[in-house]
Amino acid sequence: MNTPAFYLRVSISRQCLDVMRHGRIVQTYPVSTAKNGPGEQRGSYCTPRGWHRIRAKIGAGLPLGAVLAGRRFTGEIYEEALAAEQPERDWILSRILWLGGLEPGKNRYGAVDSTWRYIYLHGSPDHGVSGQPASHGCIRLKNHDIVELFEQTPAGTAVYIAES
Repeated sequence: MNTPAFYLRVSISRQCLDVMRHGRIVQTYPVSTAKNGPGEQRGSYCTPRGWHRIRAKIGAGLPLGAVLAGRRFTGEIYEEALAAEQPERDWILSRILWLGGLEPGKNRYGAVDSTWRYIYLHGSPDHGVSGQPASHGCIRLKNHDIVELFEQTPAGTAVYIAES
């Protein structure tokens, strides 16, 4: 794939997402990728590599900290008391940018399809974005960061996920 003029670049080793315009980094956000590391296989709980696109944007207009489950607002707003009731929950908050793989056999189709693995860029409690891999495969961002990114990034935007 030719490198587009505007795209998002995720570095698993650096635990960051760079907003790229014409080959230059214009914004960097801290992220948390999969605690199981990189990988494409369904059920691996790994972060898939390669070229993707944002296939859907979910959560426009929701309040900061809105809890999403199955890509729908639950009516809950994240707070410490709610987190204490469900300490093992992998929180998906505020907004979702749902990724679809663009590389057949690598991250698209069959057992490696990022869309059907439900791989997202999504909001998380701020402590869930610590500079260490900790997710179940998705790319977590702080709530304010995902809202900002959501507003400036149209559906269809390319996303490149690399180990380095």
